[in-house]
Amino acid sequence: MTNFRLHPSRLIPCYSAALKNILKKNLHYSNENVVPDDHKLLASKIWHYLILGHKVTKSDVIMVLGNHDLRTAQHGAELWLQEMAPWILFSGKEGANTIGKWTEPEAKVFKNVAVSLGVNRNRILLEPNATNTGENVKFSYEVLQHMNLLPKDKIILVQMPYMERRTYATFMKQWPGFCESPDLQVMMTSPPIPMLNYPNTEVGSLRDVISAMMGCLYRIQSYPQKGFQIKQAVPDSVLQSYQKLLSTNMYNDHIHTK
Repeated sequence: MTNFRLHPSRLIPCYSAALKNILKKNLHYSNENVVPDDHKLLASKIWHYLILGHKVTKSDVIMVLGNHDLRTAQHGAELWLQEMAPWILFSGKEGANTIGKWTEPEAKVFKNVAVSLGVNRNRILLEPNATNTGENVKFSYEVLQHMNLLPKDKIILVQMPYMERRTYATFMKQWPGFCESPDLQVMMTSPPIPMLNYPNTEVGSLRDVISAMMGCLYRIQSYPQKGFQIKQAVPDSVLQSYQKLLSTNMYNDHIHTK
């Protein structure tokens, strides 16, 4: 199948106008929280560190982790339509950013996006109970194990851009399947959207995005000690950018040190 990218305008006509509007609003979200240019430069170093840039190849399954950004579901659907895997699994009930946001679990909301884009519903698996990344990993393993579809060679993980590194680190620490498939290749991917274009009505302003990035980097540093993630090296330039932004007290929403 020829590789292509679907635009919101190509959603099938029967799908809701509300979803079409949500997916269209993905560029230059206007807001009153102006981020200084020097802060943007510091944040861009963190953004590029958090994105792993894995090359995605054909795999056994695509696993899409739930969140508050429907573009993640769209990206996962595009990968399936490009025949990158025979199965696609959506995982998630609700998290900090989706509590009360939808009337259905994240997994079902994401499934609806995928079906609207042409994904065969008979090739979709659901894990509708996870409330954090660790549970995404463990509960998805259980679903795949029950269906006798555990990946043996390769798996594609799909998340938001700034969640790539954190998701990968969690998967590598908490996936039970490495006992059966120690050589499993794990590929991380996300919607290919630059940082300055990423804010929209779903994920919030640029300040909101930077705050979430800061929270991810904080957890990348602290969670290995708690056994939640593998340990990863953080370049000095990234740590320095983190500390400078932290000192402004503008982006600390997702950092809880107590």
